[in-house]
Amino acid sequence: MSLFDAPAVPESDDWEAWLAHADLLTREGDLRGEAIRQEHHREHGDADPSRLTAAYAEVERQLGLDGLREDGSWQFTWSRGFIDEACFRLAEDTRPHRRSLVERLLTDRPRTTTIDPADPEQWESALIDALLAHPATHRLRTLELHLTDYHHSGEHSAISLAGRRRPRLERMYYGYGFTYLCEPGETSAGKVLDPEDHMGTGVVSAEAGEALWRSLPALRTLELDGGFLFNDVEHETLTRLRIRGYPFTRSMFPSGTPNLVSLEVDVRENVHGVHLLNDVLDELTPQRFPKLRNLDLGNADFDPEEGTDFLVLADSSLLPQLEHLRIKNLVIEEEYCEGEPLDALRELAPRFAHLGSFLADEIYIEDTAANDGTYLRTGAEEVTRLLPRFDLSRRPTADAVDAVATH
Repeated sequence: MSLFDAPAVPESDDWEAWLAHADLLTREGDLRGEAIRQEHHREHGDADPSRLTAAYAEVERQLGLDGLREDGSWQFTWSRGFIDEACFRLAEDTRPHRRSLVERLLTDRPRTTTIDPADPEQWESALIDALLAHPATHRLRTLELHLTDYHHSGEHSAISLAGRRRPRLERMYYGYGFTYLCEPGETSAGKVLDPEDHMGTGVVSAEAGEALWRSLPALRTLELDGGFLFNDVEHETLTRLRIRGYPFTRSMFPSGTPNLVSLEVDVRENVHGVHLLNDVLDELTPQRFPKLRNLDLGNADFDPEEGTDFLVLADSSLLPQLEHLRIKNLVIEEEYCEGEPLDALRELAPRFAHLGSFLADEIYIEDTAANDGTYLRTGAEEVTRLLPRFDLSRRPTADAVDAVATH
């Protein structure tokens, strides 16, 4: 196992260095040496792909990871003797055999957290820890954790990740599935799981969360899915963040991500029928997000009884620094503006004119002259005239977002 952390592990992608490392591994009886040589053959077009697959299958057996592969909850790939990409989603069809696997893992492998093998709702934690605590994940590049029993595995997975520094992990998904925010879910054992139990403390404790972010110095892209996952995110180099739900306990947005370039927000009506309030947009300030350029609110439903996000953003101190903006609907109603809605649009349009793209799904500009609650039929044409870069149908391309992120 010490060879995973040996100084001889190359820092670069130079094949000469890796082939020398492969020879060292082979001399020590580590089957990863042959797997690395097979990778080299593949990249140079003179290898049988089945030999590479077989080589890493032998590596997994040698390292005791073959049981995780057979369980099917983990899907992972290898690169140069280390696990490169990994995705966890609890498999249902292998559940009848999981207890014996968990007991074997807890007996054979060192672990970073305390897990009760008699509790089926902790088996997910055992499977996650078995891979993330393994030194083979030291060079992990991308990770997805789709949790089921997050009342246990949320904290456990954070501790497991933080137990080892991940200098190459660039992209991570972390969360659980839901339809309505705050709706009770179901554990793997069929019991009720209420996310609001974590409203004050977070699924992951503040201490474990802080340790987690410190262990991921290369993290650039983060996707969070669920409610009350973390107290906060504090990460100096994170550039892209997607949040679905309300993942933080302290506020809607993180407070320690000064290099964030792209922010995507997906928040719908919660299970209690409550919408997001527009005042959360006050958290988006240049002081808090000095490098933010792309703001996507196209999947954010704000309280219809409040002023619209368009009007709030028009007064935002963040707006001048944005390059791409997407909102769900461009709405201007007489109730929330002084004078005629169309006049308000004409007044506010110049504030958005600098945007490289300004996108929305629908336009609703109240027709006060009709006096019947209808909306201007010519609203779209007028918006297009006043905002030449406004578009009802397209979003910024991935290339455009990446270009800004690397600017």
